[in-house]
Amino acid sequence: MKLYSYVVAHETGFAPNPFFGYCTLACCKPAIRRTAQEGDWIVGLTPKATGNRIVYFMRVDDVMESYTDYWSNPRFGTKRPTNTDGVRGKRGDNIYEPLASGGYRQRWSMHSNKEAENEENKAHDLSGRRVLISETFAYFGSHALPLPRELQSIIVARGHRCRFPEEVKLDFMRFTETATLGVHGAPAHWPKGDESWMTGCGRKPRRMK
Repeated sequence: MKLYSYVVAHETGFAPNPFFGYCTLACCKPAIRRTAQEGDWIVGLTPKATGNRIVYFMRVDDVMESYTDYWSNPRFGTKRPTNTDGVRGKRGDNIYEPLASGGYRQRWSMHSNKEAENEENKAHDLSGRRVLISETFAYFGSHALPLPRELQSIIVARGHRCRFPEEVKLDFMRFTETATLGVHGAPAHWPKGDESWMTGCGRKPRRMK
């Protein structure tokens, strides 16, 4: 089992996307998406200026090996961006529609230039090739948790880290066992008054098994 740690620089509910019963990492962090395997864990932290607090953690329960798989899987149809489902709908990360000629069209989304494609974001996203799926996650968002003292070594300044001693990984697993899974707070960058995030998790909070 690998543990991946990184800083969530733009915490909007887009990457990761914790709504509709799945926490998905479909955009950004291409190096993690290329290499993470089922059973690995990912933890996202706030930047140093806000204390390196825990935004979310997720176990990789499934991997979509291509954006075509993600787009066409009926489980993730609700992850396509829409204007009809509050802010959580606009944060959808299932944004790469496969083309008959090969390649993908970037749909209107958090990563596009309104209706036009953002070529820089598109190239960055597609370089990750795969989409990571979790049903075993806790998303704290604007209620990010303080990082326990025994986990201070997972702090990373840029990029990501995934080489940790076994004792650190064991400490992390002990921490996850104390947490209630589910969505516990709106993303840090979320309009006041919009409560669509509260029903966006698709499940009742539950304890780790």
